[in-house]
Amino acid sequence: MQYFIDVILPIPLEKLFTYRINEAEASFLKPGIRVAVPFGKSRIYTALVYQVHNNPPATYEAKEIHQILDEHPLVNEYQLKHWSWLANYYMCSLGEVFRAAVPGSFLLESETIVSGNSDFQADESELKDEEWLIYEALQHQTVLRIHEISDIVDRKNVLPVLKGLLDKNVIRLKEEVYEQYKPKLVRYVKLDPSHSSEEGLQNLLDTLSRAPKQKQVILSLFSLSATTKKPIKVKELEVKSGVSAAVIKALIEKKILNEYYIQTDRVSFEGKSGASKELNEYQQKALEEIEEQFNEHATVLLHGVTSSGKTEVYVKLIEKTIAEGKQVLYLLPEIALTTQLIHRLQSYFGEKISIYHSKYSLNERVEVWNNILNNEPKAQIVLGARSSVFLPFSKLGLIIVDEEHETSFKQFDPAPRYHARDAAIVLSGFHKAKALLGSATPAIETFYNASQSKYGLVQINRRYGNVLLPDMELVDIKEKHRKKRMKGHFSDRLMEEITEALENEEQVILFQNRRGYAPIVECNTCGHSPQCPNCDVSLTYHQYKNQLRCHYCGYHMAQQLNCLACGSSELNTKGFGTEQIESELKELFPEAKTGRMDSDTTRGKYGYEKIITAFEQREIDILVGTQMLTKGLDFRNVTLVGIMNADNLLNYPDFRAYERSFQLIQQVAGRAGRTEKRGKVIIQTYNPYHQILQQASMNNFDEMFKDELNERRQYKYPPFYRLIKITLKHKDYNKVNEGAEWLAKSLRNSFGSFVLGPEFPPVARIRNEYIKSILLKIPPNQPLKSTKQVIKRIDNSFKAIANYRSIRIIYNVDNY
Repeated sequence: MQYFIDVILPIPLEKLFTYRINEAEASFLKPGIRVAVPFGKSRIYTALVYQVHNNPPATYEAKEIHQILDEHPLVNEYQLKHWSWLANYYMCSLGEVFRAAVPGSFLLESETIVSGNSDFQADESELKDEEWLIYEALQHQTVLRIHEISDIVDRKNVLPVLKGLLDKNVIRLKEEVYEQYKPKLVRYVKLDPSHSSEEGLQNLLDTLSRAPKQKQVILSLFSLSATTKKPIKVKELEVKSGVSAAVIKALIEKKILNEYYIQTDRVSFEGKSGASKELNEYQQKALEEIEEQFNEHATVLLHGVTSSGKTEVYVKLIEKTIAEGKQVLYLLPEIALTTQLIHRLQSYFGEKISIYHSKYSLNERVEVWNNILNNEPKAQIVLGARSSVFLPFSKLGLIIVDEEHETSFKQFDPAPRYHARDAAIVLSGFHKAKALLGSATPAIETFYNASQSKYGLVQINRRYGNVLLPDMELVDIKEKHRKKRMKGHFSDRLMEEITEALENEEQVILFQNRRGYAPIVECNTCGHSPQCPNCDVSLTYHQYKNQLRCHYCGYHMAQQLNCLACGSSELNTKGFGTEQIESELKELFPEAKTGRMDSDTTRGKYGYEKIITAFEQREIDILVGTQMLTKGLDFRNVTLVGIMNADNLLNYPDFRAYERSFQLIQQVAGRAGRTEKRGKVIIQTYNPYHQILQQASMNNFDEMFKDELNERRQYKYPPFYRLIKITLKHKDYNKVNEGAEWLAKSLRNSFGSFVLGPEFPPVARIRNEYIKSILLKIPPNQPLKSTKQVIKRIDNSFKAIANYRSIRIIYNVDNY
């Protein structure tokens, strides 16, 4: 009998591929085990076994697998079900989900290995200079990798040189799979058993009487052994004895000390756990209501005003879940939030917490994955960003999605373009677990689902400690400019409040949703502003590097002293970003210590942590930042929040602009006055009578929800209609235009007036690719599954046209 496996390859191809295996392999292999398989002419990929069966493929001859990489499944059945759902719902391939889901170290790549041919007998003088360099290197080293050869001959494209050597039979090539993950080994030492007796030790100390430093090491080793029962690290011994590593190395070489290695986790937490806080009456009531709602609904929305103590309610639910022996997933929208929350949760749960996000190295992510897979005690609670929904949970009992309204939960590139909140709700369904969504400003869709009893709804309307919500004041900067009461971008009202806060030794947060110094540099003579050569955007000026940068493709150039068009030296900046606010603050408040938190200042692994810790410890008086500041951070001493320009948020070409503006203003205001003193929020705007600004300043969520719902019902937007955004990309402008028109026409034949476009988006060219978008609205009574099938059929016809085959099509389902 023949045996076959279907595997998922980490490439964007729709179907699974079948490979041949023998009977022994068939009895060993299970879904979720990785295998290395040949694909194409010479590539070897890491594939994931999807199923084992006896049906040969009908259209091609099945190849044999290369090797089995795991002893036990790396991916469990819950994950495979969840991945299949993600691929079907978000219109991408299972391979793309596989690539996004597992840490890169698990996706072993093939790499070309070059080795010398021992049969080569020809004259070396026939070799060209570059060929001879490679030949000589292979005399000293048995194998070389492509990147090493590039360094030897000092050129990027070495394939022509290798081809020449292959033709002359000097070298051989082979593809080799290499394992990227390396466990962290810590070096320990112990005394050799031959010296452990009293007599042996005495003889040893006598022998070392002329080597005082070595003797000191032995005495320090005994001192450490007496105080701790744990193995002794080499580093620890170095510090204790005050000697260099060379002295310890000499003792190891003399076989007085034996060295050994223990594998340890890269991420480990020290510290003790204690009891969680007592809940106040409103939190206690909310907790009881949530547990009640969980009896009827698998998903519950906790709508609590900012600083109402939602985290403490989550803690009580986590305690209950892990007491039942189940795992908890705690999703956060921003890595900055994890740094602050880790310390809070650790004080309750100690070592039971694992953290998973993109600032962790590949090796650290592998260790977290393995701990969760093996259901280790240190991975009972997983705190992470959106990619945590892919982890191998086997006993998931509760998923908490904090700040569920956040756009950071939506993945835009690359595929799968999933929304972590929706994916988490589906994942909880597979595990028969509960999902709790928490927010002070829920997304319109979520609140609508709760109001329709699809989700349970629990509300907390009081801040913790009965602190009043901040006093919000709208400042008309058009009027202030007219009356000349502005200093730079600061109105006199904002200046007064900052001065007062600083006099009272309180802290201030200033919010401006744009990084850099200024978005436009313009010539006063001819009006020219430098543009990105690859994208349809002007370059943003960054003062700290004296550079003009593109925020889409990363292109940068030095700040120009003269206009590139007319040569005039009269250059001026338009608009302002966080950098400009920071430099103005230093002039206006020279005594105050200012800090900035945006994606320029938080690049390093601990970038977020350094700024947040400095602010918490009052090393910074005024913190300027972008929207990463708004997301649930808890600063006890902030009494004033300033929003530099609220109009930036409102004037955005998106049907969610008003909803997002309301959420951002409410969230950033929620950072103020979180203890006894009532906070103050100053919102600078050119249009203080705007409906959304009025609703936000009065904390009127219900009215905003009602207005938005009426508008969306009228214009056929979510939550009443589903959206699928189809984006076409190509370097040829005409090709994109023609392809988009053809695709839109075909879609209109099936869906009629529910197809909008094709249109160029506000930024119509990124990285030299022209972009055109089509928006498909799906009515409530139209099945989503059959709609996607029609789109796929049209997509296949589109790709069958030779002229359009090179156009890249991106499907974004639920384009939030």
